[in-house]
Amino acid sequence: MVKLLFDMTEQEFCSKIHILVNCAGVTDPQHPALANTAVEDWDKTFNVNTRGAFLCSKEAANRLARGGGGRIILISTSVVGALYPGYGAYAASKAAVETMAKIMAKELKGSGITVNGVAPGPVATEFFFAGKTEETVNRKVDSCPLGRLGQPEDVSKIVGFLAGDDGEWINGQVIRANGGTFV
Repeated sequence: MVKLLFDMTEQEFCSKIHILVNCAGVTDPQHPALANTAVEDWDKTFNVNTRGAFLCSKEAANRLARGGGGRIILISTSVVGALYPGYGAYAASKAAVETMAKIMAKELKGSGITVNGVAPGPVATEFFFAGKTEETVNRKVDSCPLGRLGQPEDVSKIVGFLAGDDGEWINGQVIRANGGTFV
C-alpha cells in the first residue's frame, strides 16, 4: 500500500518525492496502566505509530532524491520524555520512532537525505483533547512556562524549517517542541 501511495504521488506531481513527513498517531483515550492495556490496543498503537512510520520511512529512504534536499521527518511526542502513567503504549511506540529516526540518519550516510523527529508537547488538536476533562486541559496549560497550549502552527514551522534548505545541517535529531513543558 505504501509503495502504491508513493507511486501515485510521483505520478501526480511528475517528480520524485523529496520530503516525507510522517504524522500519524493513535492512543487509547482511556490511558490504562500498562498492566491493564489490552494486547489488541498495544498492537494497534504500535501498528499505526511505529509500523506505519517504519513502512513510510523505508519506502522514502529508497525513493527520495539523492544528493541533497531529501528529508524524512517523523512526528513523535514529548510524552516520550514525560513518562506519564497511562501513556505506556503510546510513549513506547513513539520512542521507537525516535530511535528509528536517529539510526536511519546514520544509515543514509552519503545520500544527502536527512532524518529528524519533531516531538510536540500539548497542542490544541482533536487528538490532544480526546478523553480529557477541562480540569486536565487546564493542568496542561498551567504546566507550560509559556502559559498556553501549542498550536498546530507552532509545530508546522519547525517541520517546515527541517524540510527546507536551512535544515540541511540538522540530522538525526529530535526537536521537542513543547513550550518548555518538558525539558
